Amino acid sequence: MTGELAGCGTALVTPFRRDGSLDEQALERLVRFQLDGGVDFLVPCGTTGETPTLSHEEYLTVIRRVVELGAGRVPVVAGVGGNNTAHVIELAHAVRPLGVDAILSVAPYYNRPTQEGLFQHFQALAQATDLPVILYNVPSRTGSNIEPATVVRLAAIPNIVGVKEASGNLEQQMELLRTVPPNFRVVSGDDAWTFPLMSLGAVGVISVVSNEAPDRVARLTHLMREGRIAEARKLHFDLLPLFKANFYETNPIPVKAALAMLGVIEEVYRLPMVPMRPENRQRLEQVLRAPGLLAGVPASGSR
Repeated sequence: MTGELAGCGTALVTPFRRDGSLDEQALERLVRFQLDGGVDFLVPCGTTGETPTLSHEEYLTVIRRVVELGAGRVPVVAGVGGNNTAHVIELAHAVRPLGVDAILSVAPYYNRPTQEGLFQHFQALAQATDLPVILYNVPSRTGSNIEPATVVRLAAIPNIVGVKEASGNLEQQMELLRTVPPNFRVVSGDDAWTFPLMSLGAVGVISVVSNEAPDRVARLTHLMREGRIAEARKLHFDLLPLFKANFYETNPIPVKAALAMLGVIEEVYRLPMVPMRPENRQRLEQVLRAPGLLAGVPASGSR
Protein backbone atom coordinates (compact mmCIF):
# COMPACT_ATOMS: atom_id res chain seq x y z
CA MET A 1 0.00 0.00 0.00
CA THR A 2 1.28 3.45 -0.97
CA GLY A 3 0.22 5.16 2.24
CA GLU A 4 -2.01 5.07 5.29
CA LEU A 5 -5.81 5.05 5.06
CA ALA A 6 -6.15 8.12 7.26
CA GLY A 7 -6.41 11.87 6.85
CA CYS A 8 -8.45 13.10 3.88
CA GLY A 9 -9.81 10.70 1.30
CA THR A 10 -11.87 12.15 -1.56
CA ALA A 11 -15.08 10.42 -2.59
CA LEU A 12 -14.59 11.27 -6.25
CA VAL A 13 -17.40 12.37 -8.53
CA THR A 14 -17.59 10.72 -11.94
CA PRO A 15 -17.35 13.32 -14.74
CA PHE A 16 -19.51 12.94 -17.84
CA ARG A 17 -19.47 14.71 -21.20
CA ARG A 18 -22.44 16.61 -22.56
CA ASP A 19 -23.47 13.55 -24.54
CA GLY A 20 -23.62 11.58 -21.28
CA SER A 21 -20.49 9.51 -21.89
CA LEU A 22 -17.67 9.05 -19.40
CA ASP A 23 -15.22 12.00 -19.51
CA GLU A 24 -11.78 10.51 -18.87
CA GLN A 25 -9.97 13.82 -19.48
CA ALA A 26 -12.03 15.53 -16.80
CA LEU A 27 -11.43 12.58 -14.48
CA GLU A 28 -7.70 13.08 -14.95
CA ARG A 29 -8.02 16.81 -14.18
CA LEU A 30 -10.02 16.03 -11.07
CA VAL A 31 -7.54 13.46 -9.77
CA ARG A 32 -4.56 15.74 -10.41
CA PHE A 33 -6.44 18.53 -8.60
CA GLN A 34 -6.78 16.19 -5.62
CA LEU A 35 -3.14 15.13 -5.65
CA ASP A 36 -1.94 18.71 -5.96
CA GLY A 37 -4.21 19.61 -3.04
CA GLY A 38 -2.53 17.07 -0.77
CA VAL A 39 -5.30 14.54 -0.16
CA ASP A 40 -4.19 11.29 1.43
CA PHE A 41 -6.18 8.73 -0.57
CA LEU A 42 -8.74 8.53 -3.37
CA VAL A 43 -12.12 6.79 -3.40
CA PRO A 44 -13.50 6.23 -6.91
CA CYS A 45 -16.90 4.70 -7.59
CA GLY A 46 -18.53 5.32 -4.26
CA THR A 47 -22.07 6.63 -4.19
CA THR A 48 -20.79 10.19 -4.80
CA GLY A 49 -19.53 8.80 -8.12
CA GLU A 50 -23.10 7.96 -9.29
CA THR A 51 -21.87 4.38 -9.49
CA PRO A 52 -25.31 2.76 -9.85
CA THR A 53 -25.61 4.54 -13.22
CA LEU A 54 -22.27 3.26 -14.57
CA SER A 55 -21.97 0.26 -16.83
CA HIS A 56 -19.63 -2.45 -15.55
CA GLU A 57 -17.02 -1.44 -18.12
CA GLU A 58 -17.26 2.24 -17.13
CA TYR A 59 -16.93 1.25 -13.47
CA LEU A 60 -13.73 -0.67 -14.16
CA THR A 61 -12.40 2.11 -16.41
CA VAL A 62 -12.81 4.76 -13.70
CA ILE A 63 -11.08 2.64 -11.08
CA ARG A 64 -8.28 1.61 -13.44
CA ARG A 65 -7.60 5.21 -14.45
CA VAL A 66 -7.59 6.50 -10.86
CA VAL A 67 -5.13 3.74 -9.88
CA GLU A 68 -2.86 4.74 -12.77
CA LEU A 69 -2.97 8.42 -11.82
CA GLY A 70 -2.48 7.81 -8.11
CA ALA A 71 0.22 5.17 -8.49
CA GLY A 72 3.13 5.74 -6.14
CA ARG A 73 1.49 8.76 -4.53
CA VAL A 74 -1.67 7.80 -2.62
CA PRO A 75 -3.73 4.67 -1.91
CA VAL A 76 -6.87 4.04 -3.95
CA VAL A 77 -9.96 2.65 -2.22
CA ALA A 78 -12.53 1.34 -4.69
CA GLY A 79 -16.22 1.55 -3.95
CA VAL A 80 -17.57 -2.02 -3.92
CA GLY A 81 -21.13 -2.02 -2.67
CA GLY A 82 -24.64 -3.22 -3.31
CA ASN A 83 -27.53 -5.14 -1.83
CA ASN A 84 -26.73 -8.51 -3.42
CA THR A 85 -23.88 -10.13 -1.52
CA ALA A 86 -22.87 -12.41 -4.36
CA HIS A 87 -22.66 -9.48 -6.78
CA VAL A 88 -20.62 -7.41 -4.31
CA ILE A 89 -18.15 -10.31 -4.07
CA GLU A 90 -17.96 -10.42 -7.88
CA LEU A 91 -17.11 -6.69 -7.90
CA ALA A 92 -14.40 -7.24 -5.28
CA HIS A 93 -12.86 -9.92 -7.50
CA ALA A 94 -13.11 -7.62 -10.55
CA VAL A 95 -11.26 -4.69 -8.94
CA ARG A 96 -8.52 -6.80 -7.35
CA PRO A 97 -6.38 -7.06 -10.55
CA LEU A 98 -6.63 -3.29 -11.11
CA GLY A 99 -4.22 -2.58 -8.26
CA VAL A 100 -6.53 -0.99 -5.69
CA ASP A 101 -5.29 -0.82 -2.12
CA ALA A 102 -8.61 -1.43 -0.35
CA ILE A 103 -12.35 -1.47 -0.89
CA LEU A 104 -15.15 0.60 0.64
CA SER A 105 -18.44 -1.24 0.93
CA VAL A 106 -21.73 0.41 1.81
CA ALA A 107 -24.33 -1.39 3.90
CA PRO A 108 -26.87 -3.16 1.68
CA TYR A 109 -29.60 -0.68 0.85
CA TYR A 110 -33.38 -1.00 0.56
CA ASN A 111 -33.61 -4.62 1.73
CA ARG A 112 -32.72 -3.51 5.29
CA PRO A 113 -30.93 -6.57 6.67
CA THR A 114 -30.89 -7.32 10.39
CA GLN A 115 -27.68 -6.88 12.37
CA GLU A 116 -26.95 -10.57 11.82
CA GLY A 117 -27.60 -10.13 8.11
CA LEU A 118 -25.20 -7.19 8.00
CA PHE A 119 -22.58 -9.20 9.85
CA GLN A 120 -22.87 -12.17 7.53
CA HIS A 121 -22.87 -9.94 4.42
CA PHE A 122 -19.61 -8.22 5.34
CA GLN A 123 -18.07 -11.43 6.69
CA ALA A 124 -18.75 -13.13 3.35
CA LEU A 125 -17.19 -10.21 1.46
CA ALA A 126 -14.09 -10.17 3.67
CA GLN A 127 -13.63 -13.92 3.35
CA ALA A 128 -13.86 -13.69 -0.43
CA THR A 129 -11.03 -11.15 -0.84
CA ASP A 130 -7.59 -10.46 0.57
CA LEU A 131 -8.09 -6.71 0.17
CA PRO A 132 -8.61 -4.53 3.25
CA VAL A 133 -12.32 -3.76 3.66
CA ILE A 134 -13.75 -0.49 5.00
CA LEU A 135 -17.39 -0.63 6.02
CA TYR A 136 -19.67 2.29 5.13
CA ASN A 137 -22.55 3.14 7.45
CA VAL A 138 -24.97 5.77 6.10
CA PRO A 139 -28.46 4.93 7.43
CA SER A 140 -30.14 7.99 5.90
CA ARG A 141 -29.46 6.58 2.45
CA THR A 142 -29.44 2.81 2.96
CA GLY A 143 -32.30 2.33 5.42
CA SER A 144 -30.11 0.19 7.69
CA ASN A 145 -27.74 1.07 10.50
CA ILE A 146 -24.58 -0.88 11.30
CA GLU A 147 -24.67 -0.72 15.09
CA PRO A 148 -21.44 -0.38 17.11
CA ALA A 149 -21.73 -3.93 18.48
CA THR A 150 -21.90 -5.27 14.93
CA VAL A 151 -18.89 -3.21 13.88
CA VAL A 152 -16.96 -4.61 16.86
CA ARG A 153 -17.83 -8.15 15.75
CA LEU A 154 -16.71 -7.37 12.21
CA ALA A 155 -13.50 -5.72 13.45
CA ALA A 156 -12.37 -9.15 14.66
CA ILE A 157 -12.11 -10.25 11.01
CA PRO A 158 -8.47 -9.50 10.07
CA ASN A 159 -9.03 -7.69 6.76
CA ILE A 160 -11.98 -5.56 7.92
CA VAL A 161 -9.87 -2.56 8.88
CA GLY A 162 -12.22 0.37 9.36
CA VAL A 163 -15.58 2.06 8.99
CA LYS A 164 -16.78 5.20 7.28
CA GLU A 165 -19.29 6.42 9.84
CA ALA A 166 -22.12 8.69 8.67
CA SER A 167 -24.97 7.87 11.02
CA GLY A 168 -25.19 11.46 12.28
CA ASN A 169 -25.84 10.03 15.75
CA LEU A 170 -23.20 11.36 18.14
CA GLU A 171 -24.09 8.94 20.92
CA GLN A 172 -23.65 6.01 18.53
CA GLN A 173 -20.41 7.43 17.17
CA MET A 174 -18.97 7.87 20.65
CA GLU A 175 -19.92 4.30 21.55
CA LEU A 176 -18.29 3.11 18.33
CA LEU A 177 -15.05 4.95 19.05
CA ARG A 178 -15.09 3.70 22.65
CA THR A 179 -15.49 0.03 21.76
CA VAL A 180 -13.59 -0.71 18.53
CA PRO A 181 -10.01 -2.05 18.77
CA PRO A 182 -7.26 0.61 18.90
CA ASN A 183 -5.97 -0.18 15.41
CA PHE A 184 -9.42 -0.09 13.78
CA ARG A 185 -9.84 3.03 11.63
CA VAL A 186 -12.94 5.15 12.09
CA VAL A 187 -13.32 7.92 9.52
CA SER A 188 -16.08 10.47 9.25
CA GLY A 189 -18.48 10.01 6.36
CA ASP A 190 -19.80 13.54 6.68
CA ASP A 191 -17.58 16.60 6.19
CA ALA A 192 -19.27 18.63 8.92
CA TRP A 193 -18.54 15.87 11.46
CA THR A 194 -14.83 15.64 10.66
CA PHE A 195 -13.59 17.95 13.42
CA PRO A 196 -15.82 16.58 16.23
CA LEU A 197 -15.21 12.93 15.33
CA MET A 198 -11.45 13.39 14.99
CA SER A 199 -11.44 15.10 18.37
CA LEU A 200 -12.94 11.87 19.75
CA GLY A 201 -10.48 9.55 18.02
CA ALA A 202 -11.46 9.19 14.37
CA VAL A 203 -8.50 9.26 11.98
CA GLY A 204 -9.91 11.28 9.11
CA VAL A 205 -12.73 11.72 6.62
CA ILE A 206 -13.90 10.33 3.31
CA SER A 207 -14.99 13.67 1.96
CA VAL A 208 -17.36 15.08 -0.63
CA VAL A 209 -16.18 18.68 -0.20
CA SER A 210 -12.54 17.82 -0.87
CA ASN A 211 -13.55 17.35 -4.51
CA GLU A 212 -13.71 21.16 -4.78
CA ALA A 213 -11.49 22.14 -1.83
CA PRO A 214 -8.89 19.37 -1.46
CA ASP A 215 -6.22 21.55 0.12
CA ARG A 216 -8.54 22.90 2.80
CA VAL A 217 -10.14 19.62 3.83
CA ALA A 218 -6.79 17.83 3.79
CA ARG A 219 -5.31 20.58 5.97
CA LEU A 220 -8.17 20.24 8.45
CA THR A 221 -7.44 16.54 8.92
CA HIS A 222 -3.70 17.08 9.07
CA LEU A 223 -4.04 19.77 11.75
CA MET A 224 -6.19 17.43 13.81
CA ARG A 225 -3.73 14.55 13.47
CA GLU A 226 -0.92 16.88 14.55
CA GLY A 227 -2.88 17.97 17.62
CA ARG A 228 -3.16 21.60 16.46
CA ILE A 229 -6.70 21.84 17.72
CA ALA A 230 -7.17 25.61 17.82
CA GLU A 231 -6.07 26.00 14.19
CA ALA A 232 -8.24 23.09 13.15
CA ARG A 233 -11.26 24.51 14.98
CA LYS A 234 -10.92 27.82 13.16
CA LEU A 235 -10.61 26.07 9.79
CA HIS A 236 -13.61 23.88 10.63
CA PHE A 237 -15.77 26.94 11.27
CA ASP A 238 -14.44 28.66 8.15
CA LEU A 239 -15.42 25.61 6.10
CA LEU A 240 -18.75 24.93 7.79
CA PRO A 241 -20.84 27.02 5.34
CA LEU A 242 -19.22 25.13 2.45
CA PHE A 243 -19.90 21.79 4.16
CA LYS A 244 -23.57 22.76 4.48
CA ALA A 245 -23.79 24.16 0.93
CA ASN A 246 -22.73 20.83 -0.53
CA PHE A 247 -25.96 19.37 0.78
CA TYR A 248 -28.41 22.05 -0.35
CA GLU A 249 -29.62 19.27 -2.62
CA THR A 250 -28.88 15.56 -2.82
CA ASN A 251 -25.22 14.63 -3.15
CA PRO A 252 -23.56 14.72 -5.72
CA ILE A 253 -25.64 17.48 -7.30
CA PRO A 254 -24.03 20.45 -5.48
CA VAL A 255 -20.45 19.15 -5.63
CA LYS A 256 -20.69 18.64 -9.39
CA ALA A 257 -22.12 22.13 -9.77
CA ALA A 258 -19.24 23.52 -7.71
CA LEU A 259 -16.62 21.65 -9.73
CA ALA A 260 -18.19 22.98 -12.93
CA MET A 261 -17.94 26.54 -11.54
CA LEU A 262 -14.27 25.84 -10.90
CA GLY A 263 -13.80 24.62 -14.48
CA VAL A 264 -12.70 21.11 -13.44
CA ILE A 265 -15.61 19.17 -14.96
CA GLU A 266 -18.76 19.77 -16.96
CA GLU A 267 -21.96 19.79 -14.95
CA VAL A 268 -23.53 16.64 -16.33
CA TYR A 269 -25.51 14.07 -14.36
CA ARG A 270 -27.15 10.78 -15.13
CA LEU A 271 -30.78 10.30 -14.19
CA PRO A 272 -32.19 10.21 -11.63
CA MET A 273 -29.77 13.01 -10.66
CA VAL A 274 -30.64 16.37 -12.24
CA PRO A 275 -29.06 19.88 -12.17
CA MET A 276 -29.48 22.16 -9.16
CA ARG A 277 -32.43 24.47 -8.89
CA PRO A 278 -31.35 28.04 -9.87
CA GLU A 279 -31.95 29.49 -6.40
CA ASN A 280 -29.76 26.84 -4.77
CA ARG A 281 -27.07 27.24 -7.41
CA GLN A 282 -26.91 30.95 -6.61
CA ARG A 283 -26.61 30.24 -2.89
CA LEU A 284 -23.85 27.69 -3.55
CA GLU A 285 -21.92 30.15 -5.71
CA GLN A 286 -22.10 32.80 -2.97
CA VAL A 287 -20.66 30.37 -0.44
CA LEU A 288 -17.91 29.29 -2.81
CA ARG A 289 -16.89 32.91 -3.34
CA ALA A 290 -16.55 33.58 0.38
CA PRO A 291 -13.39 31.46 0.89
CA GLY A 292 -12.04 32.59 -2.49
CA LEU A 293 -12.47 29.30 -4.29
CA LEU A 294 -13.79 31.03 -7.42
CA ALA A 295 -11.38 33.96 -7.49
CA GLY A 296 -11.18 35.37 -11.01
CA VAL A 297 -14.21 33.47 -12.30
CA PRO A 298 -17.02 35.78 -13.51
CA ALA A 299 -20.28 35.73 -11.59
CA SER A 300 -22.99 33.62 -13.19
CA GLY A 301 -24.99 36.68 -14.16
CA SER A 302 -22.08 38.07 -16.25
CA ARG A 303 -21.22 34.91 -18.17
